[in-house]
Order: sequence, then C-alpha cells, then structure tokens
Amino acid sequence: MGRIFEVTLEGKIYSCKHCGTHLALTDDIVSKSFHCRHGRAYLFSKVVNVTLGEKEERMMMTGSHVVADIFCVRCGSIVGWKYETAQEKSQKYKEGKSVLERFKISGPDGSNYWVSHGAHFGGSDADDA
Repeated sequence: MGRIFEVTLEGKIYSCKHCGTHLALTDDIVSKSFHCRHGRAYLFSKVVNVTLGEKEERMMMTGSHVVADIFCVRCGSIVGWKYETAQEKSQKYKEGKSVLERFKISGPDGSNYWVSHGAHFGGSDADDA
C-alpha cells in the first residue's frame, strides 16, 4: 500500500473523531436537518479525505436513492454516505453531496456528538433539508 495523501483544511473544520483527519468545512454545510441511525447528520456540498464504498440503492425516508458509504482515508472508519442519484425530482439537490454523521465526527470546537436516548436506530435516513 502506498502513501496516503491528505488535504489539510483551514477554517472551522469537521474531522474524523477517531483519527482527527480533516473532512469538511462549516462553510460547506448545506443542511443540518438530516438524521441517521446514530442521530443527527449534516449534508455537505464538499468533503475531503474520504474514499467511496460500493454504490447501492437504499430506501430512505425521502424515497429511493443510490448512495455510497464514505470512509475516512486515514483510519477507514465509516463517516457517512454520498448521494449519487435520487429518484424523486424534489430530492435531486442531494446528488453529488455527502452526509457526515455527527456521531462519527468531531466539530470545529473539538466537540463530539453523543447518541441521545431518543435517537432513531432504523437506518440511514434523511428528512427534508
């Protein structure tokens, strides 16, 4: 295996909670109203230092989407998913964007998000942005 190339971001950064690798900037948040099996999740227009898993069709709260899980390039932890295609016309804005699960990342101030007792554990779902 070769050397890992990582992008270093400047500004208010979200990073992998396991290894600290930079993943996204607060300026690239599209929506904070997404939900996943571990609680809250944020939709970003751009993420870095991730690798894509296999594309698969998933039924989510907002309909059928083709998505790929995204993994931290350094430690391999799953940190969210990327929307490849959306079937519903109203959901097309998600295409090409990525969701980072708050439970799996550290915030710009170094804070971690913990699962609340009322968290939804069904599947990776998003509600309207």
